Amino acid sequence: MKTDVMMRHLKDSLKSLKRNGWMSVAAVSAVTVTLLLVGIFLALLANVNRVSSQVENDVRVRVSIQKGTTDKQQAALKKELENFAEVKSVQFRSASQELDNIIGSYGKQWQTFKGDQNPLNNVFVVDTKDAKDTIKVAKKADKLKHVSEATYGGAKAKQLFKTVATIQRWGLGFTILLLFVAVFLISNTIRITILSRRTEIGVMRLVGATNAYIRWPFLLEGAWTGLFGAVLPMLIVDFGYGLVTRNAPFTVAANGFSLYPNMPFLVWIDLALAVIGMVIGALGAVVSMRRFLKI
Repeated sequence: MKTDVMMRHLKDSLKSLKRNGWMSVAAVSAVTVTLLLVGIFLALLANVNRVSSQVENDVRVRVSIQKGTTDKQQAALKKELENFAEVKSVQFRSASQELDNIIGSYGKQWQTFKGDQNPLNNVFVVDTKDAKDTIKVAKKADKLKHVSEATYGGAKAKQLFKTVATIQRWGLGFTILLLFVAVFLISNTIRITILSRRTEIGVMRLVGATNAYIRWPFLLEGAWTGLFGAVLPMLIVDFGYGLVTRNAPFTVAANGFSLYPNMPFLVWIDLALAVIGMVIGALGAVVSMRRFLKI
């Protein structure tokens, strides 16, 4: 297709959106609500899968050492942990190493906590001979002297997955329903455009315009509707995810978990929302053209 013809189609499609006024606004709004939910679920599920992988590959007990514990007491505590029959190895990690891990996962803004401002404790990372023994070892370690807390990351992740599974079941159904609503509204918007341009379409047929030439403006109008509807969800998801990664609790990284860094993760989420929006819009246009544009 020639460039000047495509430019004409683009202009016609944008004019149609403006001409249809509130119907276009309703269609864009439906896409916006739908894609906002889709964006949230994409970001949520991607990070749940990431945490799940981290838990499966690294199921360990983290023993937090009380502040003020001397080197001699830490050595004695390590010996006690190593004497557990279920323990395979015990690795010491200082509070500064723990903070470096957080900085690597969540960004340089956490560097303000370096030095005396560091709120984290020294920890012993305990590997068990069998993953099934992690809970047992955590409970035993929690009773030892100079232990602030003994945690098992897998237990927290298990609860997280259970919660997310519930959200998935209800959210997926609601999102699919909104997708149908968005397609329906876009289809109605295109239908109004087709009806308002019946005379023009008839003249175009008489002068020999091809079916593809007549269909293109309507297809582009649907795609524009979907793309415009994706803009606000992209901004909200980007802003919201940025807040989450900046304010994520220390315990997330302290338990060996990390979320996807903002970049390039958000770029892929934004691209996915833009593509889904345009596909929804184009699908609505196709549905309308099949029903109301008999060419």
